[in-house]
Amino acid sequence: MVSLDKIYTRGGDKGETSLGSGGRVAKHDLRVAAYGTSDETNAVIGIARLHTTGEADAMLARIQNDLFDLGADLCTPEGDERPRGALRVTEEQTARLEAEIDAMNADLAPLTSFILPGGTPAGAHLHLARTVARRCERLLTELAEREAINPECVKYINRLSDHLFVISRHVNEQGKLDVLWVPGANR
Repeated sequence: MVSLDKIYTRGGDKGETSLGSGGRVAKHDLRVAAYGTSDETNAVIGIARLHTTGEADAMLARIQNDLFDLGADLCTPEGDERPRGALRVTEEQTARLEAEIDAMNADLAPLTSFILPGGTPAGAHLHLARTVARRCERLLTELAEREAINPECVKYINRLSDHLFVISRHVNEQGKLDVLWVPGANR
């Protein structure tokens, strides 16, 4: 468990931060950018949750917790220095997202166009969260080309962006309030 009795440590005052393995890296390190962007995704979901209730809110609460698991996984590099029992994202977390996507999607009409972010406040914020999750995914795939990471992290964040798309439609009254793109409408 985490115990924080002091919020500032001055340890990062020279532009470095500690990883879960105890190693130190620059605050602009790609690994730090990746787990920082998962935290940013989490924050946007928190804003969306101000506008959600019921099962949609419960799904988003589980996702927020998963995103902290993702950050913990990413901040502890693979290899000999990885502490025994370090937290890892699991296949079960990704499978849960898939099951939720399938359940929500069953109630949605097929798409006839791309969707513009909007509809309801929750839907708009969830579309924003989706775009931040996609940025996180780009950082994760770049990191995975350079260093070993848990491959389930990439699967999870990829599935999460799909989930956020479907749940945005779900909270937009099962897609009835989706704003559809009209190609060339303003020519």
